[in-house]
Amino acid sequence: MRKLIKNGMIIDGSRKERFLADILIDGNKITKIGNIAKNEADVIIDATGKIVAPGFIDTHSHSDLKVLLKSESFIEPKIRQGITTEILGQDGISMAPLPKAYISSWRKNLAGLDGDSDELDWDWETTNNYLNLIAKTGTGPNELYLVPHGNIRMEAMGLEARPATDEELVKMKEITKREMEAGAAGLSTGLIYIPCAYSDTKEMIEICKVAAEYDRPLVIHQRSEADTIIESMNEVITIARESGVKIHFSHFKICGKNNWHLIKDILALLDKCKEEGINVSFDQYPYVAGSTMLGVIIPPWAHAGGTDNLVKRLGNPADREKMKHDIIHGIKGWDNFIDFAGFDGIYVTSVKTKQNEDCIGKNLLEIAEMRGKEKFDAVFDLLKEEENAVGMYDYYGKDEHIVTFMTREESNICTDGLLGGKPHPRVYGAFPRVIGKFVREMKALSLEDAIYKMTYKPAKTFKIENRGLLKEGYFADIVIFDENTTIDKGTFSDPIQFPEGISHVMVNGELVINNYVKNEKLAGTVIRIKK
Repeated sequence: MRKLIKNGMIIDGSRKERFLADILIDGNKITKIGNIAKNEADVIIDATGKIVAPGFIDTHSHSDLKVLLKSESFIEPKIRQGITTEILGQDGISMAPLPKAYISSWRKNLAGLDGDSDELDWDWETTNNYLNLIAKTGTGPNELYLVPHGNIRMEAMGLEARPATDEELVKMKEITKREMEAGAAGLSTGLIYIPCAYSDTKEMIEICKVAAEYDRPLVIHQRSEADTIIESMNEVITIARESGVKIHFSHFKICGKNNWHLIKDILALLDKCKEEGINVSFDQYPYVAGSTMLGVIIPPWAHAGGTDNLVKRLGNPADREKMKHDIIHGIKGWDNFIDFAGFDGIYVTSVKTKQNEDCIGKNLLEIAEMRGKEKFDAVFDLLKEEENAVGMYDYYGKDEHIVTFMTREESNICTDGLLGGKPHPRVYGAFPRVIGKFVREMKALSLEDAIYKMTYKPAKTFKIENRGLLKEGYFADIVIFDENTTIDKGTFSDPIQFPEGISHVMVNGELVINNYVKNEKLAGTVIRIKK
């Protein structure tokens, strides 16, 4: 069935100036752009007065579990904001590879980030099998997958809190190669998450050599986004220089007002990379608060051996005292969320048991008051009772900092949205917020630049072929919106709200949102990157 988008103002993703034209879609491809007669199509979509753009690409997604659940695989919060492609496997901890011996422990480690479900058998073991399962279930957006460093490490050496041996490094490189051959879009790590946090620079260099061999990036939640961000960035640059890997910083930012003065030094390091020819890019979400699992407030040593051991330590008075001491006094090189956000700046977004559902939407001080407990003990008890499966968001920056990074050539847009509970509003509104707040209201960048950062820029970064542009022969991933009204609606107190202004979304030629009405068809596909 041929579809025709008539009279739309085209912003094609290339940064070229907008132009008025029609687009003809036959099957899953764009076949013609120009002045096209209505009789050439079976379905006409009138885009008069609206912008027609490539579907948005979310380079930092946490839909990894949801895409396997038939009731949720449409991923409506993403589709409704114009996202037609997303990249899974973020932060070095995700669904595959997953050796059967570690399923129970890994589910608990992952639950605060991506959720958990007893609907699944959790028996896929490899990236290839996981991607095959997504394809079998069906998905709303197109899906790519990064092979996570933590999963690689777990398969090679378990969850031990130590550097890898030379033999284990060889094993990690073999696993990484296997997963690259399965079509992974790159390698991810999260150096604040367990077990990635236990790795040293040598380990990262060695496994990144494999990613470089396949010309795929390292997508990295770096070791610090706060006090030691300069040292952290220098480590990442060393990894790139020694391995030859391309670097993509996840959710790039600087946390804590005591560190805002470091922005000029951060920009200088990015400029230095450009001068040296080190390939660097980054993504960011357009909010001044972040979101992750609450367990990151606990020092890394307490996570050694996995979640079951963490829960035991949370029940041990001596270990609790040591945790309190380390949070109060800090550990060099460790991002201390309590220090830069405060108990009153960290809010719970999700839990797994009904007994603690009253904590959702409350900050850590409010939870302590509700429970009638000392603030540390209230948080430790919550993590213990929930077996670490607690999501949170935290405040860290200012809009002007977002603009400073967003207008850099290296940047593209992402959501980094955790989908459970009462989530961060970026799950529902990151891309419309850029259009409404940063383009229309603040005039921080042009709409053409913003669309480029949402489409062709990430497509180039991750070698996503025939997507990211409105171009004849390319896949028909398309979003139609009103540039004068498009805006995010979700707030931190009421985040579960779809945005305004996005009337049509097309994935592989299928209208999954048609004049604001949802079509449940799972039109997405699994995209594997070829060598």
